Amino acid sequence: MPRRRIGFWYRFAAVICKPPLVVLIKRDWRGMEHIPAEGGFITVVNHNSHVDPFAYAHYQYNTGRVPRFLAKSGLFKKGLVGAAMRGTGQIPVYRESTDALSAFRAAIDAVERGECVAFYPEGTLTRDPDGWPMTGKTGAARVALQTRCPVVPVAQWGANELLPPYAKKPNLFPRKTHRVLAGPPVDLSRFYGKEMTPDVLKEATEVIMAAITRLLEEIRGEKAPETPYDPRRERIEQRRRTQAQAQARNRQTEGQTK
Repeated sequence: MPRRRIGFWYRFAAVICKPPLVVLIKRDWRGMEHIPAEGGFITVVNHNSHVDPFAYAHYQYNTGRVPRFLAKSGLFKKGLVGAAMRGTGQIPVYRESTDALSAFRAAIDAVERGECVAFYPEGTLTRDPDGWPMTGKTGAARVALQTRCPVVPVAQWGANELLPPYAKKPNLFPRKTHRVLAGPPVDLSRFYGKEMTPDVLKEATEVIMAAITRLLEEIRGEKAPETPYDPRRERIEQRRRTQAQAQARNRQTEGQTK
């Protein structure tokens, strides 16, 4: 998308946000050549800090293809924030929808209009103890398979050093470096034409998350865990541990009363 179509609100947001980002964070940005010059596409990005949506938006703004993020519908309703969200073309997600594809209809429409839609496929900040991408949700895969658009994987690291996940205070010194690496589009062609069953969407999502993880391995110079952190599996295991501890306490109490 040519820079002339960025629009007033995105330029206004850039005027507000870019100066503090430039002051607080050094930049090591690579892979901009993989961002399509025209046509609709998706970027899929790992999420490890409350700061990284701003830092990543700065990266993509500089490519001339501004991202349209998915955000809670409530943010669009009132005040300056709502006006900015609407004016910059961000995409409301209506979580009360029971139809998973309908919840992303606006994202599909944006891609078909030639926009870029940026997905955080993990759905939230990573809970992996070492900051690696978790298992992903299927929203990005749904939109990608519906539109057959390019899916550009992007890894980022460094905003999390400025503001770690779930931290309340930033770590300002020494000045941190925001590292971004975009890769070539993920090949999802083997899923085209298939019914979008849960298994197909899960497999396509795993392909997407693996591409992001490989890029993050390159940035960090480290190997990611063989099995991605799965919050759902961790919750199940935590419940099992809690139940086992409760049962052990009950047996101990019964033994003491005999």
